[in-house]
Amino acid sequence: MKQLSGSDNIFLFQEQKNVFNHVAMMMIFDVSTAPEGKVRFKDILKHFDDRMFLHPIFRRRLANVPFGLDRPYWVAEKDIDVEYHIRHIALPKPGDWRQLMIQVARLHSRPLDRSRPLWEAYVIEGLDNIPKLPAGSFALFMKFHHASVDGMAGLHLASQLLSLTPSTEAPSSDTKTIYVDRDPSAAEFVSRAVSNGINRILDAGKLSARLAGKFVEIGGEQLNLTKPADGPAEKLSFPKAPPTRFDHEVSAHRVFDGFGMPLSRIKRVRDKVKGATLNDIFLAVAGGAVRKYLQSKNELPEESLLALMPMSLRSDASAGGNAVGAATVRVCSDIADPLERLKAAHAAAQAGKHQAEKLGADLFSKLMDTVPSFVGNLLLNRLLMQSINMTVSNVRGPDVPLYLAGAKAMCFYPVSIPTNGAGLNLTGVSYNKVMWLSAVSCREMIPDPGFFTACMKEAWEELLAAADALPEAPAAEKPAARAPAKPAATKARAIAPAKKAPAAKPVKPAAARKPATKAKPLPVPVPKKKPAATK
Repeated sequence: MKQLSGSDNIFLFQEQKNVFNHVAMMMIFDVSTAPEGKVRFKDILKHFDDRMFLHPIFRRRLANVPFGLDRPYWVAEKDIDVEYHIRHIALPKPGDWRQLMIQVARLHSRPLDRSRPLWEAYVIEGLDNIPKLPAGSFALFMKFHHASVDGMAGLHLASQLLSLTPSTEAPSSDTKTIYVDRDPSAAEFVSRAVSNGINRILDAGKLSARLAGKFVEIGGEQLNLTKPADGPAEKLSFPKAPPTRFDHEVSAHRVFDGFGMPLSRIKRVRDKVKGATLNDIFLAVAGGAVRKYLQSKNELPEESLLALMPMSLRSDASAGGNAVGAATVRVCSDIADPLERLKAAHAAAQAGKHQAEKLGADLFSKLMDTVPSFVGNLLLNRLLMQSINMTVSNVRGPDVPLYLAGAKAMCFYPVSIPTNGAGLNLTGVSYNKVMWLSAVSCREMIPDPGFFTACMKEAWEELLAAADALPEAPAAEKPAARAPAKPAATKARAIAPAKKAPAAKPVKPAAARKPATKAKPLPVPVPKKKPAATK
């Protein structure tokens, strides 16, 4: 029996009729790699049944403390009704991409049953009218409550659940032991609650002393009492997010869509714009997408939108629960030029991380572990949610193909959480040489998710075109040819603007530009750049 941490429990406490705090993934599988070229539902059930012993999350359910005196506990059960947790459905004809997105959004709009282990999976067939999919392909939509896993833990769980080969043999293990808990008595719960309360009072005193020191340090920076040796002082700031359509309460109805960005093309941008990271590119695409979308609604604010950027604190992804910090970053939606936006996103990410480190990357988890859940929720709503419009997150996933009952996963779309005050969530997961980028929101905030996806894709194509138009760096400037006597040049992290070649040709607009290479990363259709106007 294990008690939920404060960070885990806040995701339970915040859940209400319009906010469902589960994280999910949507994968599409090619059955041609499976034995006999087909996969039956009973094969999928067997695949799960053979592997659920690998992670305790599949058997854990909540046990609540009487009268809410303390945080709940995870209790491991012996028997699991696999057919309850794994459901089998199909799209109606014609079975196209839009129907699949609507179905996933509906499934994501339903809360998990707290009387059972907090996970569900849906096998979705009938994908008959989605171009580029092999015949017989099926989708798997699987969700877990955020109280049990964060992004890194969820990806590790997916890697354990799926296999690295098309083989359908059950994994062998010398420790295939299932540990079962008994339900504690009310007296045990109360006794533990008293002990935990005393420990938290002591922890609160330590946290207060730590926060006092941090605020003194931050105050010094705000007054320019501290100054970096190599430049002007950098002030810490806590800006308020500009008003947008994403800042209100979300409805209970979700929308979902996404597309893929090949890692080979992301590398092309990184090679041309020195110092740019995958995270910087992700931020620049996110900023470009919301800029285009809000411009189309005549709602683009002059200031950049602000986003919450989660940061993993865990060293062991096999452990469940949550171990995350967070930074507030500008997505640079106020900058039209894609390369300038990328450079600004790089600076914004560095500033956000710097501010998070000054406060303490683990401050959120320490605070949630110390204060009562209602106090933690109040602090989040009054402080954090006032300073953001959206959430942006990207996680590194498996670099190799994964298989379910012998069927190969062709894509891996994350499906995350929009919440009150931050009704847009953009999340990316890298899988098998592609960064799969998803947008999840509320139906009232984004009634046209296909158009928003077109905005994301156009922002990405414009950034790629602008980077491709930059001249190649001379051989002497490439990192491999740099002399070892100048280490300072290799340590520079700022993105320097590239010099134009004397005879550089003008860049064609993204709409008229032919792609440099034919990309075949997507097993799913890409929305048109100019979809029909919102109804």
